[in-house]
Amino acid sequence: MFCAARVDYALGVKYRFFIADVFTDQPFTGNQLGVLPDAAGLSTRAMQAIAREFNFAESTFILPPSSPAFAAKVRIFTPNTEMPFAGHPTIGTAAVLAHLKRVKVPGTALLEENIGPVPVEITADGARLVVERPVEVPAELPPREVVAAALTLAPAAVEQAWFANSGVRFCYARLKDRAAVDEAVLDRAAWRKHFAKAWASSLYFYAGEESLYARMFAPLLGVEEDPATGSAAVAMAGVLGERLGARNGTFTWRIDQGVAMGRPSRLEAIAEKRDGKVVRIKVGGKTVIGAEGTIEVPVDY
Repeated sequence: MFCAARVDYALGVKYRFFIADVFTDQPFTGNQLGVLPDAAGLSTRAMQAIAREFNFAESTFILPPSSPAFAAKVRIFTPNTEMPFAGHPTIGTAAVLAHLKRVKVPGTALLEENIGPVPVEITADGARLVVERPVEVPAELPPREVVAAALTLAPAAVEQAWFANSGVRFCYARLKDRAAVDEAVLDRAAWRKHFAKAWASSLYFYAGEESLYARMFAPLLGVEEDPATGSAAVAMAGVLGERLGARNGTFTWRIDQGVAMGRPSRLEAIAEKRDGKVVRIKVGGKTVIGAEGTIEVPVDY
């Protein structure tokens, strides 16, 4: 004879959520994002717990803005920590706001993130975040052999490596070919030794020139591998744009990421250059909203 189990617990508050697949036009691909569109009342502790519960690369929490100039205030959490800014959460959150008809389409929505104002251009075909602040590139360079060790690759597989930051710090590595990108495996001991306390701990590596094939490991953030990394694409477009010989123009890179982990994603990165300097960077793509539901949070959490 079987008896139904009874569970007693304090009543909680139900919060609506969406699951969005970002940087894709196909369900069950791209980079997953949990979005709570009415997060007022949630504590920071509760937001972090919900992000761990979803266990996506990031989750976002939409709050009332501090002024009418903003469409919304957005807080971004990985399973381990809160982020000042991130690419796919910005794009996916804008898509959810458009789905809820809280922003105009087409139009530009100004999101209030911890890093500051983030404009997002929204159309019926997708969204692009816009960055006009300079990319930070330190003089320090990560040794190529150290990057290779962290990726379990031969040193010859790493052609170039550098650090850069446009809201989130990354170690970048250009590898010799797509096969090397696919072969990379995080050597946790080597990563811990050389990158856990480095200028940037997250590893973004790619192959290609205009059509790029990329992957990203961020163990310190609780992200073993990210299917699509918009914030990394921002700084990379800025650095690559500065390196081009042309003093003026608009330059575009198509980035495929997440393929090796079964979550193929497509990002577009654009750098606008004037008088030898990159003055504006845009990163965007499409989003599919695939699920909607509620999550119950204890009232005292």
